Amino acid sequence: YQRRVHGKQWYQRRVHGKQWYQRRVHGKQWYQRRVHGVQDGIYDDFAALFAEKVAQMKIGHGFNESQQGPLINTAGLEKTEDHIKDAVDKGASVLTGGNRLVASGAEGGNFHEPTIITNATPDMKIFREETFGPVAPLFRFTDEADVVRLANDTNVGLAGYFYSRDIGRIFRVSEALEYGMVCVNSGILSTEVAPFGGIKESGLGREGSKYGLDEYMELKYILLAGMDK
Repeated sequence: YQRRVHGKQWYQRRVHGKQWYQRRVHGKQWYQRRVHGVQDGIYDDFAALFAEKVAQMKIGHGFNESQQGPLINTAGLEKTEDHIKDAVDKGASVLTGGNRLVASGAEGGNFHEPTIITNATPDMKIFREETFGPVAPLFRFTDEADVVRLANDTNVGLAGYFYSRDIGRIFRVSEALEYGMVCVNSGILSTEVAPFGGIKESGLGREGSKYGLDEYMELKYILLAGMDK
């Protein structure tokens, strides 16, 4: 459900956070990042560093020192392949990964290489549909207004993420993003003490925090009059 917004500074930190979180869930969480905006001025350097780190990831069945496991089923594997093919057919490039993988000791499993796609555009399936696979499409943007428009061009709105040290930009972009949750300078936002939930077609209501109790409450209105008689 996510669109990433990325400022012009400290992209190496974002690479580390992105790589760690992507391998933690390998694309199969509802609020996993799906579209990644990278500022034009650092796009190529960021993509190269990201690809270098991702290519070093170990894929396996979980009983070894692997950092990424299989997809949930064959349908998930095929959908991942379909989204990659659609992107390439429409002009994207696969910077690293892009193929099924036979992991040692887990032959026949639903493994797929962690994949980075460059030159991604909004007309691709991967922009509109949820892949739920280990694929990171990188979208190029020029300025703040451009990436906010890109981020909000969706019918869902669970969580959005971005990196910035500019406190004015942090509040301005956080308010402009049409998401129920916004995470700044981190890749992990879930906690039981915060309200978890989205807007648009991501659903109504919240889980967690005191607001999570609202769904179990009935609001009652009482009008009291006539006390002066």
